[in-house]
Amino acid sequence: MNPDVDLTALRPGSHALRHRLLALDSRLFEFAAERNWPYAERVLPRLSRLANHGVLWGATAAVIAVSRTPRGRRAAARGMASLALASATINTLGKRSVRRPRPSLGPVPAVRRLKRQPLTTSFPSGHAASAAAFCAGAAIESPGWGAAVAPLAFSVAMSRVYTGVHFPSDVLTGAALGVGAAMAVRALVPPHGHAVPSAHPRAAAPDLPEGEGLTMVVNRGSGSADRARLLGDVLPRARIVECAPEEVAAELEKAAVGARVLGVCGGDGTVNTAAGVALRRGLPLAVLPGGTLNHFALDLGVEDARALGRAVAGGEAVRVDVGRFTSGGTDGIFLNTFSLGVYPELVRERDRWSPRIGGWPAGVIAAVRVLRADGHPLLAGYGGRVRPMWLLFAGNGTYHRLGLVPGRRKDLSDGRLDVRVVHGGKRPALRLLAAAIAGPLTRSPAHAAVQVGRLRLTDVPSGTLLAYDGEVTEVEGEVTLEKQRGALVVYRPHDPPPLVG
Repeated sequence: MNPDVDLTALRPGSHALRHRLLALDSRLFEFAAERNWPYAERVLPRLSRLANHGVLWGATAAVIAVSRTPRGRRAAARGMASLALASATINTLGKRSVRRPRPSLGPVPAVRRLKRQPLTTSFPSGHAASAAAFCAGAAIESPGWGAAVAPLAFSVAMSRVYTGVHFPSDVLTGAALGVGAAMAVRALVPPHGHAVPSAHPRAAAPDLPEGEGLTMVVNRGSGSADRARLLGDVLPRARIVECAPEEVAAELEKAAVGARVLGVCGGDGTVNTAAGVALRRGLPLAVLPGGTLNHFALDLGVEDARALGRAVAGGEAVRVDVGRFTSGGTDGIFLNTFSLGVYPELVRERDRWSPRIGGWPAGVIAAVRVLRADGHPLLAGYGGRVRPMWLLFAGNGTYHRLGLVPGRRKDLSDGRLDVRVVHGGKRPALRLLAAAIAGPLTRSPAHAAVQVGRLRLTDVPSGTLLAYDGEVTEVEGEVTLEKQRGALVVYRPHDPPPLVG
């Protein structure tokens, strides 16, 4: 066994038991060093180096995300979030709590040893923690991707013993901490499949076995061409029209003429436009998620072309509520959210940056700029008096808590506006954070939430920004929000398949 191990740093207990455990750990280490595994000398040291600083897992996440399925992207994001938590825990607490020296490299053949030996303490293994965290995180969202990644994660963990930089117990403890990190992330943000959308009230809609009578308008700007082509394989007689973002509204109007079913593939803003056309024309709507977030389609229970194709072929549809807002000569609908205050400013700032640096980086920059600005809260009248507020949010349906923030709707036909207000103060950042932590149905000096069927705001200043389903416009004077119960017929499978793989 390694004579340099600091026994006093290990967990308290009988000295005899600790000696036996350390002796067993050393014997297992030497046993692994003596084994000659086929191809391992070529593969495992390289794999161990690739996993430095999470490079291997970042590349794996990119490969998963390129699969272009919503579940794949969520699996990649959850895997990286779990890895980040595991890495932070190991580096701030794990390595400092038990200062165990690395094993002696004497029994390890030179060909296996890493060119650069780690300088940190041995217990626990950060590589094993990262591998297990990424694999477990991906598996929580998608068991299929988790199973695909598992052999790679196991190989990385084993490589740390094989190359002589960790004892087996270091690796086992690191892997356990990694799984624990993935479970902690799961507790904060439950997986998507835990909120099963309601399939009521069901609606009568044409059944189109091969898609004949469906015209699907695809927004090329959302990168949806591949998904639309997959729908063409599922529904070969559907008519698919691809167009640029600025042409979407006109193409939807054309598509509605003569079509039995209007289809749309794009983000939430594109779906909002299509819903307006479908309402005016009295047509059922088929929504194929094709944007970055796809809140409406995912809350509806449609994740991909196969699910939508099955619903369209079988005539499976539901009625959903539509939110409507009016302000003077401005009116519109929203399927997801309506907001006043800092969020519309954030959207406008994001749209200013996104053409140059991309959507997610632009969102981060926009949030920093808006929350650090020395602006003033919006003054608007509600409940009989004018009040300052940083944010007024109204959801089309009740948003349920997912971790620290409101996340998904289980029922798109509950007749409710989910209204939340963040009251005014010196700066918005702390109050918005407090409101996010407080939850959906609480009242505090910083935050209030209520569910209503109609809302009227008065004395809204001229030029106030309003955001609805990711789009931004200006309003003034009186703003009225109301629900149109079951106004829109939308296709969705009545019995969605289990969310696996």
